Amino acid sequence: MRGPPIVERGTTVVDDVHEVAPRKRADARRNITAIVEAATRCLADDPDVSMATIAKAAGVGRMTLYGHFESRSSLVAVAVEHALDRAEAELSAVDLGGDPYEAMGRLLDASWEVTFRNGGLVQAAENALSPALLQRAHTQLVDRAKSLLRRGRRDGRFRRDMPLDWQVTAIQSLLHGAATAVHQGTITPARAPGLVKATALTTLAVPGQRLE
Repeated sequence: MRGPPIVERGTTVVDDVHEVAPRKRADARRNITAIVEAATRCLADDPDVSMATIAKAAGVGRMTLYGHFESRSSLVAVAVEHALDRAEAELSAVDLGGDPYEAMGRLLDASWEVTFRNGGLVQAAENALSPALLQRAHTQLVDRAKSLLRRGRRDGRFRRDMPLDWQVTAIQSLLHGAATAVHQGTITPARAPGLVKATALTTLAVPGQRLE
């Protein structure tokens, strides 16, 4: 019969536990990943979702969830970081070169996907996160849009008779308004991105300019 694990001075555990510890760490990593992904999805659908619901969606028990995240706010913070990292990767991949008008259309398409997917996650973040993390969430689109708007205004592709910051605010409001309309059922998810792009580009275009 095999004896108990051997313990030596100055180390933790050897023999059997050398096999168990890596397996436990791997299980913990899988649980954390499942919890964060479940939290991201659940919070996007309902910013007030309970920890019990998130645990169920992740396929873990509440004890396991709280073993990795001691509070709801700590889980929300990690979920938002996860969503922001994904959004940053998607927005960074958008080609903003060439004609500013066409580039803005591509940025709007990508921004809509991010906005609609994250949904209530932003609202949950506003109730639980630090100003620094909230600022990061709001500047992902803003910085890109401002840079593109400046270039388009210089090239005569975007109107200059209104403040640039107001144009950015209008884009953000349109994206969030469209997401709300989809959730309320007044427009369909399939139609929303086209409406967002058409409305935003029409608003930004120089009056009398031919839209292409």
